Amino acid sequence: MYRVFESLDALVTVVEEARGVPMTANCVVPRGEVLELLDDVREALPAELDDAQDVLDRRDELIEEATQEAEHTRSTAQAEAEELRADARAEAERLVAAAREEAEQLLAKARHEAERTVAEGRRQYQELTDRAHAEAERLVESGRATHDRFVAEGQAEQARLVSQTEVVRAAHAEASRIVDSAEHEAARLRQECDAYVDTKLAEFEETLSRALRTVSRGRSQLWSGGPAAAPVNGRSGTGMDLID
Repeated sequence: MYRVFESLDALVTVVEEARGVPMTANCVVPRGEVLELLDDVREALPAELDDAQDVLDRRDELIEEATQEAEHTRSTAQAEAEELRADARAEAERLVAAAREEAEQLLAKARHEAERTVAEGRRQYQELTDRAHAEAERLVESGRATHDRFVAEGQAEQARLVSQTEVVRAAHAEASRIVDSAEHEAARLRQECDAYVDTKLAEFEETLSRALRTVSRGRSQLWSGGPAAAPVNGRSGTGMDLID
């Protein structure tokens, strides 16, 4: 580029120092020297200018190629995005279907477990009730037998003492005492029987309440999507261990 500038400066000097043509603004310049300087300028011009001119000449063609390439890239990206979107939608639908199926299985299992637990509780409740009724009847019968025996003994003792004038009053008192004792013993036996039945029923009621609370808590956790209930005091949380 310095050579170009030097040649241009030399051309300017040649033109400025050229002999003028009278009566005109023209001048006479040495052709050979001017052509030589122009050749120097042509040779000194960098090749990038020629490349730049080629680029300018092919500007429309390059723009068209770039536009086509951009359109192709956009179409390809859009197709890939559609494919990815379809794959993601299919995967989401598959996951939702799998989650729904698993939830239905868990719900069915929980319902079956709850029904089994309730049935087992009813069975044990019936067994305990029957056992308590049988025990109560046995105690009542035992109390009645004891009462009748005491009454019979009192009556026999009373009859024996009636024949003895001196001890008639004592016999009456003893007979009354025996009868009162027999009645008191029968009442005590009935109270013990009732207390025993009430205790067994209260224990079974507490067992059923804990089992029902466990089932309700399991169903609530199932519908809320929370984790399975943790064992409490070494129990599994299904309610069966509470009944056992």
